[in-house]
Amino acid sequence: MPTTRRVVIAVFTDVDLLDVTGPAEVFALANRETGGRAGYRVQLAGREPGTVTTSAGVRLVADLSFAEVDGVVDTLLVPGAVDMRPGGPVARIDRDVVAWLRTAAPSARRVASVCVGAHLLAAAGLLDGRTATTHWSTAAQLAADHPEVTVDPDPIFVRSGDVWTGAGISACMDLALALVAEDLGEEVALAVARQLVMYLKRQGGQSQFSVPLSRPPASRRDIDELRVFIAENLDGDLSAAALAERMCLSERHFARVFRQEAGTTPAAYVEAARVEAARRLLEGTDQPLDRVAAACGLGSVETLHRALRKQIGTTPAAYRRRFRTTA
Repeated sequence: MPTTRRVVIAVFTDVDLLDVTGPAEVFALANRETGGRAGYRVQLAGREPGTVTTSAGVRLVADLSFAEVDGVVDTLLVPGAVDMRPGGPVARIDRDVVAWLRTAAPSARRVASVCVGAHLLAAAGLLDGRTATTHWSTAAQLAADHPEVTVDPDPIFVRSGDVWTGAGISACMDLALALVAEDLGEEVALAVARQLVMYLKRQGGQSQFSVPLSRPPASRRDIDELRVFIAENLDGDLSAAALAERMCLSERHFARVFRQEAGTTPAAYVEAARVEAARRLLEGTDQPLDRVAAACGLGSVETLHRALRKQIGTTPAAYRRRFRTTA
């Protein structure tokens, strides 16, 4: 008889829709990919059974109330919601969810939050003394409201014992895949990722941002086109002089324009793009370090080591061991 893994997801008014449906779809596909052997059974729990309107306006139906959640819970999953304020999004603290977490979490095998659901775990005292992540836009709020929590705004997800926290929106899929991998192994998780047509089953310590996304958008089209050129020619001459010549600008004027538009110097941007490419090769290929360095334009293994230590504080070999994604 297959193992039953009961997953209870909290729902409440204005909850982020994908935070609920994304993980639920991952667990459903895991069941399908294993012919039912995964045994995931997803239930939605709310203040009371019945309809809950999400932030997208789509209505979900809570299967049972928080008070009715009894018996064994394998995974307790907490999504989030935000209120938009003049200064930006603020994580909403639903008191009913927090009260339920304080009583229900200790008996669950593991607890996980997605996106700003981490604020609810923190309010319930479940993150005290732990490292956690959340959506980058509310990370400062989480750190300010809960100084006893070590907030790392960069990773896609963080595991601290039996408590998992995930970054924003689509990263809920990555966290759910990691939970599946813990239960059933990497092969099943990768099969689910393929069914979802996900580019890569990303590992927890990877950044929430790619290099282009982490930089301010440019107001000049030629700078955006230059970013594309850099990404497609990492093993070429991307010195400030070469890039300035391509832009038909003096090197000094180009450096000033690029910093104004991209928020960083040309050299720093190019190095960050090359390190990102190196990380992807380390994660997904068996290429030796000298070939990784050459493919990314870092030139030598020594330069690759120096760049990774500077950017992410680790060595290429250590990074590959931690975030390897292929056999």
